[in-house]
Amino acid sequence: MGSFKNYITSFFSGLKSLLKGMQVTGKEFVTKKVTEQYPENRATLKIPERFRAKLTLIYDENGQHKCIACGICQNNCPNGTITIESSKITTEEGKTKKVLDKYLYDLGSCTFCQLCVTTCPHNALEFTNDFEQAVYNREKLVKQLNRPSDNKPVEK
Repeated sequence: MGSFKNYITSFFSGLKSLLKGMQVTGKEFVTKKVTEQYPENRATLKIPERFRAKLTLIYDENGQHKCIACGICQNNCPNGTITIESSKITTEEGKTKKVLDKYLYDLGSCTFCQLCVTTCPHNALEFTNDFEQAVYNREKLVKQLNRPSDNKPVEK
């Protein structure tokens, strides 16, 4: 008699669970659907401010970036997305200074964790929300963030 009572209890418990699931599914059948008509709605598309899409160097009004090629962002990147190539120059005062030659960023392997941005001591990096980065081959996802003329001294 105990096993029959256990069978009936389990049966009704399962039936209750099934009906609850059917109730959730039924609500979804009558809920209004929301479909983004991308790319037709590019003009009205709202991208959240905090969305991380592409890493960029921050340039000032004189066209100079703040990056000092310290390599902290490269060391903190969990999957080696960032590669920094630098060289040393001697300033007019006779001091040795490191300058950035190439700042390479592999968008295809970036996890958008923002460790590079938060650990940069000079606030030289930021993520933009420019999400349209589709390409046909992965080599085009490796981008040089600094301009080739950036390591030349500015003439005043």
